Amino acid sequence: LSLDIKGFNNVLVLFLAQSLFGILPLSHPDNAITVDRYATPLHIVPEWYFLPFYAMLKTIPNKTAGLLVMLASLQILFLLAEQRNLTTLIQFKFAFGAREYSIPTIWFICSF
Repeated sequence: LSLDIKGFNNVLVLFLAQSLFGILPLSHPDNAITVDRYATPLHIVPEWYFLPFYAMLKTIPNKTAGLLVMLASLQILFLLAEQRNLTTLIQFKFAFGAREYSIPTIWFICSF
């Protein structure tokens, strides 16, 4: 146990030295480039799941309006998730209402 704590402390000291004092040979040279906050660098490509939001922000020139459109699209997604049919919920509840399978299923899931 004491060797684990010593190893953890050594790694923690290395990480703190890197982050606080900025040991440059371990760093990537692109990290030293000054940043333009209002322009995305050309080498940065958004991930596929951000592409719709990235397109919304790029096509609308006003940044506040783009943000509002992006938030409205998220609100529409949440509203679509809230559309529930009461009869299907009741049928689903009764279909899985029996509890004789639940304890073995929970033990099976927890065994992994």
